[in-house]
This record gives sequence, structure tokens and C-alpha cells, in this order.
Amino acid sequence: MAKLRDIAKVCKSKNAGPYELTIDVMFESRELFDRVAATKVFCAELFARQYNCRVDEVTFTAYPPALAFKGTVPRRISSGDVGDTDVYGAQQHAPMLDVDIPI
Repeated sequence: MAKLRDIAKVCKSKNAGPYELTIDVMFESRELFDRVAATKVFCAELFARQYNCRVDEVTFTAYPPALAFKGTVPRRISSGDVGDTDVYGAQQHAPMLDVDIPI
């Protein structure tokens, strides 16, 4: 078992417009990406759990040419709205860092 923080080359978030966040997870090698993909841990359900939203609100994409997985989820508070603490969505990847990957 490995934590995502220990095996991902990149885990980052950013706005996908004012109402959504996109989280990108990328790996260093094809071998590692394939091992992680084979676990089926990365899926819409994972992003829904981590970001407390419904599965049908998640857009999930595996993108093998970039050795990456991407999940887009709704923002709880619109970018720049009252109460927003991260107008760029750049610090919202943290819930993914502790995900356990059974590799």
C-alpha cells in the first residue's frame, strides 16, 4: 500500500471556471501509471468521496499519453464568492494526497 503523495509526480488542482475544480494526478513512468490504473482506485467514485459530491457531478478522465488521471468536481463555493478561501483553486488537491493505492 502506498500513499498517493509518495508515488505521484504531480498532484495539483485549479479552477475549471468559477464553479468547478479540476484535479490532475500524474506519474513519472508508464509502468507506475499502468500499475496504478490496474488497481481501479482512480475513478469518478473516488473523486466524489474525496470532494463530497455526487458521482454524476464528477467528470473523470484517464489520459495514458500523459500518464495522468483528471477529475473535475463542483466547487462548494464559487471562485471569488463570499467565503471563498482559494480563488484560484490551487490548494484543493490536498484530499487526494492521503489516498491509499494498493500497489
